[in-house]
Amino acid sequence: MKQAGFRFIARTLSLSLGGPRLSILIYHRVLARPDPLFPAEVDAAAFMEQMSLLSQMFRILPLDDAIQRLRAGTLPPGAAAVTFDDGYADNADIALPILKMAGVPATFFIATGFLDGGRMWNDTIIEFVRRVPLPELDLRPAGLGCHRTGSLAERKAAIQALIGTMKYLPPDTRLERIETMLRCVPVDLPHDLMMRSDQVRALSRAGMGIGGHTVNHPILASVDDASALQEMVNGKRRLEDITSAPVTLFAYPNGKPGKDYHLRHAELARKAGFQAAVSTAWGAAGKESDPFQLPRFTPWDRHPDRFRLRMAMNLTRRNEERVFAEAA
Repeated sequence: MKQAGFRFIARTLSLSLGGPRLSILIYHRVLARPDPLFPAEVDAAAFMEQMSLLSQMFRILPLDDAIQRLRAGTLPPGAAAVTFDDGYADNADIALPILKMAGVPATFFIATGFLDGGRMWNDTIIEFVRRVPLPELDLRPAGLGCHRTGSLAERKAAIQALIGTMKYLPPDTRLERIETMLRCVPVDLPHDLMMRSDQVRALSRAGMGIGGHTVNHPILASVDDASALQEMVNGKRRLEDITSAPVTLFAYPNGKPGKDYHLRHAELARKAGFQAAVSTAWGAAGKESDPFQLPRFTPWDRHPDRFRLRMAMNLTRRNEERVFAEAA
């Protein structure tokens, strides 16, 4: 009865806001088990429960199909889609079996430069700090200060501080700082966090969608337009080579409208050959939404009722991503 009630609420809210709205969920990783350093990160058990709850509340569609129906005015009430960003190996190893078991389609936006043994810069920081065998980390030679690492809380604070410091640096400057950081304390880092090409191929063969996410995951606002376009085009081509299928959808790295990308990047995505793109602005997409700035959302609540309520309330959010980008 409770599930039916929430489904009714979600559909009623969707229809009362000027027509059906599309809820697009965004995930990054699905861990095999809880991570003591990041206990709020989604693990297999939590993801399985969320997919079950989502199926009870919404009609889950493949993202490309949902976008086509949104444009055509044929989107059913209570529609939702599931997406993943970046291309982590656990998407194929852990998330895919759960998605297949739950009968949930998903789209995976993959940064191709990290396939087959690569590692994203933020994960380099996370795994470096996780593994340093010291109660204090002196990174002054890298211009990154000193950080306490004697407890889990201190390590988490160090990670957040380092990522915050480097997130909006020019890519070359950031890479140089990270390389200097790694020379401060030698640590063995993992090389299996991201997907292999055959895992991308397996996702595609399982009927999952594959979308572009650039090659090197730059924040597009921090690079020139020619470089941004090249990142989009080359990432798209690599994925099409791997899957032997068209790649028509794109996700902006980091994805905050007006900060991480601007309206000109939406035009670049169109020029690169994509048919639609998603941001990380919260909200649900309606008929008024720019197809190259579709909002996404994920409630991280562990309690089922809070998960349902937050998903239902997200339907009431205005499409602020368009306002943000136009104002930038």
